[in-house]
Amino acid sequence: MEYFDGKRDNTTINLEYQDKRYIYRIFKRTFDFVASLFGLIILSPLFLIVAIAIKVEDPKGPVFYSQVRFGKKQSPFKMYKFRSMIVDADKHLKELLSENEVDGAMFKMKEDPRVTKVGHFIRKYSIDELPQLVNVLLGNMSLVGPRPPLPREVAEYTEYDKQRLAVKPGCTGLWQISGRNDVGFSEMVELDLSYINKRSIMLDLSILIKTVAVFIKPNGAY
Repeated sequence: MEYFDGKRDNTTINLEYQDKRYIYRIFKRTFDFVASLFGLIILSPLFLIVAIAIKVEDPKGPVFYSQVRFGKKQSPFKMYKFRSMIVDADKHLKELLSENEVDGAMFKMKEDPRVTKVGHFIRKYSIDELPQLVNVLLGNMSLVGPRPPLPREVAEYTEYDKQRLAVKPGCTGLWQISGRNDVGFSEMVELDLSYINKRSIMLDLSILIKTVAVFIKPNGAY
């Protein structure tokens, strides 16, 4: 199923309509809470294995990594992930900006030297993203929604791009199941705006099912 044809269509988000979708939003939040709690319990053995692997590779470094991201209406929050890079990775970002492999307000580098050996594996299978279930439980994020951006990324957004911040960000979305790192920034924005306008219970469930398939057969994550 194709969600994006490669062209900007000047999509406009009706903020008033989105804010008044009470039944959908209540169902979505209820499902998010129950599913994230259940997921954290079921996946706790995997969390333990990954934590041990990270500690074995780097005994002095932390298991988890938190980073300030922007959520709905540019509300800042701390997003949690398994640490997949060296401890001082953020300090080396400026040195690598010229190696960015995607256009627009994102940084992606396939052979990023900051990524650890364990990090390469957990990134490939998106395991590093699983701690975001805590963010879903807390209400900072939803299971399905736009990717939560960094403040420095939003600083480069146009007013058009900022429309993707009209709703709560998600652990997965159309971007993740449509090629992820093989999809550029402009395409990601279009996918997010398409999702926001078309989002429904059935679309959310469809994206979640396809996300499980991506875990099994990675589609460009690195």
